[in-house]
Amino acid sequence: MRTIDKPRHRSLDVNGIEVFYREAGSADKPCVLLLHGFPSSSHTFRHVLSPLARVSRVIAPDLPGFGFSAAPAPGEYDYTFAGLADTIEAFLDRAGVEEFFVYLHDFGAPVGYHLATRRPERILGLIVQNGNAHEDGLGSQWDTARAYWADPSEANRARLPEWLNFEGTREQYLGGLPERLRPLQPPEPWHLDWERMSRPGNIEIQFRLFRDYAAHVARFGELADYHRAHQPPCLLLWGRHDPFFDLAEIMAYARALDRLEMHVYDAGHFLLETHSPECAERIAAFVADVTAERAVAYGADGHRRGTALAR
Repeated sequence: MRTIDKPRHRSLDVNGIEVFYREAGSADKPCVLLLHGFPSSSHTFRHVLSPLARVSRVIAPDLPGFGFSAAPAPGEYDYTFAGLADTIEAFLDRAGVEEFFVYLHDFGAPVGYHLATRRPERILGLIVQNGNAHEDGLGSQWDTARAYWADPSEANRARLPEWLNFEGTREQYLGGLPERLRPLQPPEPWHLDWERMSRPGNIEIQFRLFRDYAAHVARFGELADYHRAHQPPCLLLWGRHDPFFDLAEIMAYARALDRLEMHVYDAGHFLLETHSPECAERIAAFVADVTAERAVAYGADGHRRGTALAR
């Protein structure tokens, strides 16, 4: 393996926020931005960085409040998905990234969709892994959340399931998995997640983001318009035992996107923990194919040749 393909671990100061990130590959290749979900970090991408480096410059930041990035007090930072997107947008500028493929998982989906809808021309393609952008994916398991979002009273908060604790963190990984699949899931990730999440003040940070998920749900119509108008190439990877987002979510993407490749695995919400080789192979092929199609469509000088990829 070339040294450039091995993961490198760095931090950048982004408007006073220290953002930790993992990176592999060279800057002359198309960029893949990997956005993690709750309650994890860039650690979730540890097994796919080197395989993807063969075809891309791959960057996986820890969002503020997660992993090894800074976690300013709630009053000192805008803990909304728009606020996280502001930081990642500034991070990309500092890292010298203009166009990129974006990996959308869980909480990473609303962050990535803010980036995509702000500047659609930057997005080379979407890689959706158990990321929600439609009502179809929000089943009855979200009823108490919807009630709280509609009326954030103490009574409705008390009705929410307990998840901001060690047991809830572990359940993010094991929830929904049949007993036969549970031995495939290593325990280290949820121990690391809880160690970082239980930093002073971090539980309130996570609850603020959960509360702001209502704003993401309210944008579903805007996201559907984005899909229809810009037609980003999309690779969809899904763990079918996800207890949070219903399987119906995957077909919702098919309603609007013409360039869509879908793969469903016998896995849970954290698909890469059990199926990283398969997913890395699919992502690398998708990035290579889209990059080759763009080269044919636009030519070496960047000018359009015939019918270009729908963007």
